[in-house]
Amino acid sequence: MKMDNSQLVLANEGVFPITKDAQGNRLNDRPATGLSVSGTIQGEGIMAGVPSLFVRLASCNLRCIWELPDGTLSRCDTPYASFEVKTIQQLSVDTVFELIKQNQGNLKHLVLTGGEPLLQKKPLTMLAKRLKQELGLHLTMETNGTLFDDDLAQYIDLFSVSPKLTNATPNAKKMEALGLKMNGPADFHAEKRYNLKALQSFIDFSRSNHKAIQLKFVVARATDEQEIIQQYLQRLTGWQPEDIMLMPLGANQEELKQTTNLVVEMAIRNGWRYTSRIHIDLFGAIAGV
Repeated sequence: MKMDNSQLVLANEGVFPITKDAQGNRLNDRPATGLSVSGTIQGEGIMAGVPSLFVRLASCNLRCIWELPDGTLSRCDTPYASFEVKTIQQLSVDTVFELIKQNQGNLKHLVLTGGEPLLQKKPLTMLAKRLKQELGLHLTMETNGTLFDDDLAQYIDLFSVSPKLTNATPNAKKMEALGLKMNGPADFHAEKRYNLKALQSFIDFSRSNHKAIQLKFVVARATDEQEIIQQYLQRLTGWQPEDIMLMPLGANQEELKQTTNLVVEMAIRNGWRYTSRIHIDLFGAIAGV
């Protein structure tokens, strides 16, 4: 698919949750939240509970498949933006901007998520610049921390960086169990997921430019604690304990029961932050909320 720098490829719900089109006309269907207003509640991290709009970009350079304590597998909770990018919206930066503008209302926060947003850094930089300069929105970018770009970073207020631990690495056994094949990004996940240079760039840029940052680790097992400390925190500089977020693995309430207590204890023991997943509590395990 040919793209230019004035276009963005969005996954599935695209700009969400919204109630109006780019011309300001009311949409026939309610958003997935079931609410009559545009926007939702940020469910994770230091901005949890804040009313926000989301933009979901298509494609990811990783293929996360975690293993829960009981041995069951939990893959990326947005497979339609990574594993199975089937439904996309290829929209101009202008159209995406207008969708956001028409649905902003009293919302002050917008989240750029994926997939991996930095795979579309040039058109995303164009969009982020307009959102800051024309709408004055606070921008969060959710990223796996494998890529960094200075031009885009200047327009971001909060870097929500989620480095992927070893437990998220796909292998032949995991892929076979899910009916998937080891090819493309899955083959390179292990070598791409761990990029200390990119992670340090996020931290350094944040400190130098008075930006907010959170390093948000998805945790499922006790051994994740030492991996976070030894493979990441002991090798990175400039971070503060309050920058470290632990989130229990789980795409639904039943899965979260397996990991929540473990993660709460780990956060308390190290003086890090714990983050729940409010959107699952509010709306369940569905897309577009």
